[in-house]
Amino acid sequence: MILLHKILLFQYRNYLQEAYSIDFPITCITGKNGSGKTNLLDAIYTLCYTKSYFSATVQPTIRQGNDGYRLEGIFEQGHKQKAVVCKYANGKKEISCGGVWYERQAEHIGKYAAVMVAPDDIEMINEGSELRRKFMDGILSQCDRAYLDALLQYQKVLLQRNAWLKMYAQNNNIDSSLIDYYNNLMASAGQYLYEVRQSFLSAFSPLLQKYYQLLSQGNERVQINYQSDLNKEPLAHWLDKHLQHDLRYQRTLRGIHKDDLQFLLNENPIKNYGSQGQKKSFLFSLKLAQFEYLHTRMGNSPILLLDDVFEKLDQQRMESLLHIIRMPIFGQVILTDTHEKRVLEALGGDAQQQIGLIQLN
Repeated sequence: MILLHKILLFQYRNYLQEAYSIDFPITCITGKNGSGKTNLLDAIYTLCYTKSYFSATVQPTIRQGNDGYRLEGIFEQGHKQKAVVCKYANGKKEISCGGVWYERQAEHIGKYAAVMVAPDDIEMINEGSELRRKFMDGILSQCDRAYLDALLQYQKVLLQRNAWLKMYAQNNNIDSSLIDYYNNLMASAGQYLYEVRQSFLSAFSPLLQKYYQLLSQGNERVQINYQSDLNKEPLAHWLDKHLQHDLRYQRTLRGIHKDDLQFLLNENPIKNYGSQGQKKSFLFSLKLAQFEYLHTRMGNSPILLLDDVFEKLDQQRMESLLHIIRMPIFGQVILTDTHEKRVLEALGGDAQQQIGLIQLN
């Protein structure tokens, strides 16, 4: 089990300098909107993954008027405590664990796990494929170092291939042998990623179905359909026979970077046919399945971070979710809510002694 005992924030988002102790299985962060509840969860996530859950760039995570930040968390794993530090200064981000600074930030991925559930996550169901690929890649990169390395290599070569396509369109006298080199690298890395994704979805889909039934208390069937060019033929064939097409558009139009996950409810796309309640149940089921998958593969329970979820759930789904997160598999849960009383009443009197409160002004 992974436990966070203390977190220190300096110049992170709306925080100037604060420290919080987290000593209970369930911790509720309460306060008015804008007080920093979500930012505190994001700081925890950043310590686990070296980057913000909510911001693609560093600048929004730095307190206004400053030029850097520092986060420190005291984590316990296997009865051993280590300090994780993430800092950004002079345009450079650095990460350390147990006093040792990483040469590459990717080395930290897989050390400490967290699963975030936030209101905007519903976009993973309603919007484009990039968010769904990011969800899958994020899970696999934590528990399979070879997958992370292959993904980084694929993404690097994809950029190089696209740059070659643009240069060739402007000057076809450049070295044409490079395209064969890029194709071979992409095909090798892409095939590995494709096979791991297939294996992952075979193990993940039953977990999704289990949690959907627990949340919805119904008999609806949910599943994930993996859509990939490689379902039809190897990537090397696509890259070769579509070269002229790629040259015309000056980018690589086929490959695992175009993969998608189709979310189905009773064999129909939930994006088009699901109600808001069904979509919320599906989303929470995805995150709970992610939690159990990581727990099984990594041998530790991730930290579960729930941001403002009670505002978005009806009574039945809220009660079902609270029942689930009190199961033995779930370790440390940190959640936010504007109403302290609502959380305490929802969890019940017998659970209140296990709840810690962090009240923000």
